[in-house]
Amino acid sequence: MSQTKTNKKASSQRRATVDEASTLNTVLNLWPYIWPADRVDLKRRVLMALVLLVLAKIVTVLVPYSFKWATDALTAPADGGGAGLPGWMVAPMMLVGVYVLGRILMVGLNQMRDALFARVGQHAVRQLAYKTFVHMHELSLRFHLQRRTGGLSRIIERGVKGIETIVRFTILNSLPTLIEFALMAAVIAYQFSWSYVGVIAVTVWLYVWFTVRASDWRIDIRKVMNESDTDANSKAIDSLLNYETVKYFNNERMEAARFDASMARYEGAATKTWTSLAWLNLGQTVIFTIGMGVCMALSARAVMNGTQTIGDFVMINALLMQLSIPLNMIGFVYRELRQGLIDIADMFNLLAVDAEIVDAPDAAPLVVEGGTIRFDDVRFAYDPERPILKGVSFEVPSGNTVAIVGPSGAGKSTISRLIFRFYDVTSGSITIDGQDLRSVQQESVRAKIGMVPQDTVLFNDTIRYNIRYGRPSATDEDVVEAANRAQIADFIETLPQGFDTEVGERGLKLSGGEKQRVAIARTLLKAPPILILDEATSALDTHTEREIQSALDVVSRNRTTLVIAHRLSTVVNADMILVLEAGEVVERGTHAQLLAKNGLYASMWERQREASEAEERLRAVQEADGDFIVRRGPSAEATAGAD
Repeated sequence: MSQTKTNKKASSQRRATVDEASTLNTVLNLWPYIWPADRVDLKRRVLMALVLLVLAKIVTVLVPYSFKWATDALTAPADGGGAGLPGWMVAPMMLVGVYVLGRILMVGLNQMRDALFARVGQHAVRQLAYKTFVHMHELSLRFHLQRRTGGLSRIIERGVKGIETIVRFTILNSLPTLIEFALMAAVIAYQFSWSYVGVIAVTVWLYVWFTVRASDWRIDIRKVMNESDTDANSKAIDSLLNYETVKYFNNERMEAARFDASMARYEGAATKTWTSLAWLNLGQTVIFTIGMGVCMALSARAVMNGTQTIGDFVMINALLMQLSIPLNMIGFVYRELRQGLIDIADMFNLLAVDAEIVDAPDAAPLVVEGGTIRFDDVRFAYDPERPILKGVSFEVPSGNTVAIVGPSGAGKSTISRLIFRFYDVTSGSITIDGQDLRSVQQESVRAKIGMVPQDTVLFNDTIRYNIRYGRPSATDEDVVEAANRAQIADFIETLPQGFDTEVGERGLKLSGGEKQRVAIARTLLKAPPILILDEATSALDTHTEREIQSALDVVSRNRTTLVIAHRLSTVVNADMILVLEAGEVVERGTHAQLLAKNGLYASMWERQREASEAEERLRAVQEADGDFIVRRGPSAEATAGAD
């Protein structure tokens, strides 16, 4: 038992040390955004806000003096000679006015401070959010494939809120409280004695200690409550998004039970949260009230001994009541600061992730004259123990179309990712017009290459926006022309809102063929000298595939084109076909040459031809049956009626 306690204590100490180091690092990382080197105006605002902060706290501490003087004036003899007050201070109404003015000034200075600091805080929020957003796009595809996009967005969202929390509570709450306590200690030591300061110091220390310990306990409960809330919310959204599936399998009760189980955990944690808050508030009240009671007892005794006035008794009470306001916020501030530091630390940890693919210091823009692509003994592996490409070499001459085919997992799509430089090759080289991709700027490489992928994902915006995404500076006339060349303009014209029609989340309001045509129009508008078609028709039915293929033929005309295909019927006219298997080029040649070899390509062609013929026969039977029903149906019904 003793050993267990020792281990827990050691673990707690280590965790505290780590938390302190992390907090310090987070504050140091945040400071350049609060005190930006290139913004003199914001630095001026910070300094002015700090001046107003100090002035506000001085006024806050002095306001109780007017309360004291008014009390002494009211309890003094009628001739105004009591309590040793100057003649102008004897008039209670004047002192009440001073008190009111002081209160207004105190609040006014605080509000001016907040208003001045608002731009500083929001600038820090904007700069960090922008930097994180840009950094997310600089990180490699590997990073994004390993992380959940929703999780990344939550890190950014919480980090932004965390910055506001740190700025608001550290600069505008915690620091003012410390200044107020220091000023109050000086006033109480001067006006009363150090014994009062000692009592208040012990009270504040106990108050803070109890608040921190209780808040730590409550944070753990809050985590459980948040996790349960997130779990319940996830289950609800997942269930509603899959509404049809739930209905298909008649599992409404199961989904409701799963949701209720999460809400039951939330209910228990939420109950503990409110119960613990009650205990926290009670403990804070007991500690502070006892401390205030001791100070008032000391003052009451001094009044009875004649060493203090009734105004002093009122003043010590007013000072402590003012101190209780920021102290009451300590639990909330501590919890928010701790959570804010954790959230900001997550964001800074994200910013600390190095980009896997970076431009060389002397990288120059890619210059494309003909657009010849060359792979020279390229080897690549996502995981060192599982090589994907094993010495691949080929060339796509300028203006030619080269197709890459092969079974699933052969490494076809990896080739397109390497050309876009989402990854760098493990060994070997990839060149465009003799320029190694690793020696040129990534941005210039992607500007020269167009892509029509298998799974076209559109932005949740208009058709016009999605086509114009290929070249944001394009005019409306350019967009319409691209749509015409992609053979989708006629369809768009039939829509009620035409080019301004919303396509929905990920383009789900459009069919697969319509989305592909938008993607083709987008690529046509970009007008790249190099084109990659990555299984652009494999997800479509045969009829739609044939229609899309004619549009793709238009896109690839007079361009260096690399076609990655699953359906061999789409590449029969390619200048060269490469057959990839297990990361190696096992066959190469034209369609006729590969069929003559009677190898892997020929066997794939035969299987797909048989499948295509079976599909055609099935469609013919279905069409014939439908035609028979249409022609014979009325007679059959009439006969049935006669029977």
